[in-house]
Amino acid sequence: MTTGIENQALDLKVPNHVAIIMDGNGRWAQMQGKKRVFGHKNGVESVRSTVTAARKMGVKALTLFAFSSENWLRPEEEVSVLMELFMLVLNREVKRLHKNDIRFRVIGDVSRFSNKLQEKIKAAESLTEHNQGMVLSIAANYGGRWDITHAAKQLAAQVKQGEISVDDITEDSLNRLTSLYDMPDLDLMIRTGGDHRVSNFLLWQVAYAEFYFTDVLWPDFNEAEFTKAIDTFTQRERRFGKTGEQVKQQ
Repeated sequence: MTTGIENQALDLKVPNHVAIIMDGNGRWAQMQGKKRVFGHKNGVESVRSTVTAARKMGVKALTLFAFSSENWLRPEEEVSVLMELFMLVLNREVKRLHKNDIRFRVIGDVSRFSNKLQEKIKAAESLTEHNQGMVLSIAANYGGRWDITHAAKQLAAQVKQGEISVDDITEDSLNRLTSLYDMPDLDLMIRTGGDHRVSNFLLWQVAYAEFYFTDVLWPDFNEAEFTKAIDTFTQRERRFGKTGEQVKQQ
């Protein structure tokens, strides 16, 4: 028996790749008189619900902004809890992802994480690497500027070693060295929590993405809210530099 959400999803033109800035955990907790870390812990359920909804709808790639390179500047206690929570989620959720044919991967500079956490990430990626139902990418210690700079450094090294010339550098060659090069182009960027900015997330990939901003705080985001975002996406006219008339003639 299918739910109303599933039935509605069948009629939607689902984006291939959705990215989400999961904002509002701390404010959600503070509104209830709790510490910010309480919101992060409750946000895990929203991750689970969103992954489930995306998988049901046929989204091919889902990328979640879990921890930015700037988040190290947050209070030490909060950062510590976030690391512990990441470890806990890896222990509890990876087998479930594998069972549902979801490939798990982490994008970002993981070298700053503990050796134990890095090993957990590698194990999770290895277990799920052949799954084809959906790709779940978690951006951790990630920044859009870092992503572009990292790709540019690799191209510079290739030029220095004589493998390519400067004239060989193209948008495509740089794109191939970014974190999500093997994923479909980003179609939809969702941000919860009410702010209207990208916060250094997927700066290269967001070029022609549609944006959806909601005041809903991340711990309150669920399948119904995700479906609203997808429904809004289907009503947009995506022109990619063309005129509306040209799009209609296709």
